Parts: sequence; structure tokens; C-alpha cells
Amino acid sequence: MSTEQEKTFVEFFKPNQRLIHKICKIYTDNAEDHKDLFQEITLQLWRSFPGFKGESKFSTWMYRVALNTAMTLFRKPQKRNFQAFDIDVSSLKLEYEDDEDNEHQLKKMYKAIYELSDVEKALIMMYLEDKPYKEIGEILGITEGNARVKMNRAKNNLKNKINTK
Repeated sequence: MSTEQEKTFVEFFKPNQRLIHKICKIYTDNAEDHKDLFQEITLQLWRSFPGFKGESKFSTWMYRVALNTAMTLFRKPQKRNFQAFDIDVSSLKLEYEDDEDNEHQLKKMYKAIYELSDVEKALIMMYLEDKPYKEIGEILGITEGNARVKMNRAKNNLKNKINTK
């Protein structure tokens, strides 16, 4: 990748990296796996970036790559093999700011989200990001109508999980 492509990647990546942290949070249950998954998603984005044609928004493309990476890696029960790569991700890391008042509720919600299926996790996360159904369908490769149906099922499933805790 050229220096210009590298600069462009970082410019696109930095303002959108929170979504990767959110994906990592719903697909992992500890800090080490979160860190590893963040790096693996960043690596996959880095490798795939030359193929990004701009036909969709960068964030939409980024969601698709990140979700596919998370679902692929965390569907497997065995220990994950994460790869190292030569880009310096230290400048891309984002620190969390914890709000003590909401910490307990957030933990309860994330625990319930963690128990959902891979697709339901993705749907709920995009719902929380206020993504329109059309974009959700595009990211997941399904129709807008199917995204609406799956979203309603995922929300009901999440409510049931939260209410039984």
C-alpha cells in the first residue's frame, strides 16, 4: 500500500474506530480478547482497504468487514490465532470513558447482548448506532424488509434476556 493510501486509510479509520470497539465489546468478554479482536479487525480493514471502491460509505464498508471478522473468529470455540501486522495501531486506539452512574446497567445490557446470536449482536449494535434499516440490510447482505423483521426478533430476544437477569 502506498504512503498516500496509508494516509487515506488512517483518515477514514480514526473517526470510525469507535464502532470497532463496540463490535469488540459485544463479541468478547475480556480485555485481552477485546484488544486482540480490535487488532485483527484493523488488520483485515488494512488488508482490504485497497479494494474499497467508495460505492458505499466507509463506515458501512467498515461495519461489514469488522462484523464478518468478529463473527468468523468468535464462532470457533478453539483458541483464536490473531495475527500481528506492521502498522502502528497505537495511534488508532481509543480510550473508554466510563460513566459510573450507568456502569451497572451497561454491564447488564452488554452481558445480555453477548448471549445473543452473532447476527442479533450485529443488529442490536447497529440499532444502537441509529443505522437506518436500508444500511443495516446493506451491511448484512439482506433486504431492508428482512433487516426489519430480524431486528424486531433481536430486540424481543434482548428484552427477554435482560428481564430474566
